[in-house]
Amino acid sequence: MIDVRLIRNDYDATREALTRRGDPSVLESLERARELDERVRAIIADRDATRAQVKSLSKDVGMLRRDGKVDEAEAVQAESRRLGEHEKELDREHDDVAGRLRDELLVIPNLPFAGAPDGSSDADNPIVKGPFLPDEFADHQRVPHWESAAELGILDNERATKIAQSMWTMQRGAGATLARALCQFALDRMADAHEEIRPPTLVSSATLTATGQLPKFADDAFAIERDDLWCIPTAEVPLTSIYAGEIVDQADLPYRFMAYTPCYRREAGSAGRDTRGMLRSHEFDKVEILALSTPDQAPDLLDDMVARAESLVAALGLPYRIIEICTGDMGQSHHRSFDIEVFAPGADSWLEVSSVSWFSDYQARRANIRYRPLDDDGKPVKGTEFVHTLNGSALAVPRVWAAIVENYRNADGSVTVPDALRPYMRGIETITAG
Repeated sequence: MIDVRLIRNDYDATREALTRRGDPSVLESLERARELDERVRAIIADRDATRAQVKSLSKDVGMLRRDGKVDEAEAVQAESRRLGEHEKELDREHDDVAGRLRDELLVIPNLPFAGAPDGSSDADNPIVKGPFLPDEFADHQRVPHWESAAELGILDNERATKIAQSMWTMQRGAGATLARALCQFALDRMADAHEEIRPPTLVSSATLTATGQLPKFADDAFAIERDDLWCIPTAEVPLTSIYAGEIVDQADLPYRFMAYTPCYRREAGSAGRDTRGMLRSHEFDKVEILALSTPDQAPDLLDDMVARAESLVAALGLPYRIIEICTGDMGQSHHRSFDIEVFAPGADSWLEVSSVSWFSDYQARRANIRYRPLDDDGKPVKGTEFVHTLNGSALAVPRVWAAIVENYRNADGSVTVPDALRPYMRGIETITAG
């Protein structure tokens, strides 16, 4: 969430920044938050004054009783009790209003990076690198992967639906090997700078709230209500909370993690969108990279993470481009974001395969992840600051898998395995039927 002090001390600038998101409801929430914050502070001032009065009257009661002024002492004591009840009422009101303020803060999005492009939708996202495309695609590459993969026997969504329900996928044979190979390939390419983590894939409500998934995206998540657990939509969720509620040393930053996990999403808003093949599914594999940093470290880390994700699609020989996300298309927690898209000639569309984002201190404030800052001489400075968080999809399997099957399809219907993946394919160089 954003720092409430921004609303309190720099409201006009905060409102101007959030106006760039193009959502009037955000500004309405901001105004409600300001009013609630003012009420909280007024209650605190009243409560503190009342508490001081009670304390003072208690001393007066003792003095009056010592002086034998019983009637006066009882009158003062009655007033003290009345004020004590008022203090309790103020406590209850404080808890109610403070809770409403937190609820409001939870739905206010992050402030966009000053240099982020303005826009109202994904149509306004500028291309910042590429597109890197071949001169032309052959006719045999124009076959959708859900057709060619079914012919090769490497994708069996009909039986996946029988086992589970629609929008679940199942890769078979070399198709399953290809999916696993992509994950190991991405992990190996990230291992030089990232600690590998195998986190829980079921998490608490607090953990899901820390990254901004709750309350806004509750309808898009799979919940296990009996245990108050949620299936993760991305490894970003557990990785962000590794140090939740902790204070780390600046000298240890940045922390950089990578994780392979399955991911689960209801895709509640996917009605009418393309759910064929591997393009959109309830469960998918992904390798995530994440960093906790100081504010000064964050910009360079963002550049590095984008470059790393780009290097993967480039090494796979896929046509791609990089776009920057405009203010109107940003996710709630995002401060600045870039997407990497590959072109799938069979689906005749650009597919997002990686999103790399800088969240400033928005997530860390929810998760309460802080660090002890150091001065220029490396000596501790009084107090703590919130870390900045960054994350990126190093490689999301389904759409990369689909793009490989389409781009590397041969005239005879077989699929050539990209050179970068061959060490992980148990000797398979070409995927053929049978």
